[in-house]
Parts: sequence; structure tokens; C-alpha cells
Amino acid sequence: MTLIIEPQPVPLRKNADGTWRVGNSRVLLDMVIHAFNAGRTPEEIVQSYDTLQLEDVYAVLAYYLAHRAEVDDYLREQEADADNLWQEIKSRPDYQEFRNRLLARS
Repeated sequence: MTLIIEPQPVPLRKNADGTWRVGNSRVLLDMVIHAFNAGRTPEEIVQSYDTLQLEDVYAVLAYYLAHRAEVDDYLREQEADADNLWQEIKSRPDYQEFRNRLLARS
């Protein structure tokens, strides 16, 4: 029997907002990479996100290890975007009013 090696596409989907999702799940690439960098195994990651397929997590992590600089740049951009959005939300008067009402309850 002859072993046939076929290229496998990376199981990532890009959303309209520019975020990447793993396989057919709604799990963000960011979440998988952060879990991996925190020391979690692919099996543990799949246990945490039951919509993920183990083979997809391994494929995404293989891609990450081969393209670490590019993925890390993407992750930094995502974090900067999230920080900017949070600053915008915190600066809104209605947010401050809502926050003050919540704090008054506690």
C-alpha cells in the first residue's frame, strides 16, 4: 500500500469583522492560542470548548508554531482593538451612569 500525503487546509474561517474562528465552531483563534500559551494541551482545549474538533486544534496549533510571528501580530492587533473599544465604552456618559447605579447597589 502506498502512503499518499495530501496538503491539509488550515481550519480557520475569517469573519466579516476580521476575526478568525477555528473549524466550524464559533471559537476564536485568540482563545485557542491563549489557552495553548497558558500550557493547555489540545485535548484540554477541546474539553473546554466542546464545539471544537481535536484535529482542528492540532492543525491550528501546527500553523501557529510555523507562523508564530504573524499570528502574534494578529493577536496584538486584536488586543489593541479591544482596548480601544473598552476605552470608548468607558468614556460614554451612559456607561458611567450605569456603572454608578450598579456600584450604589452593592
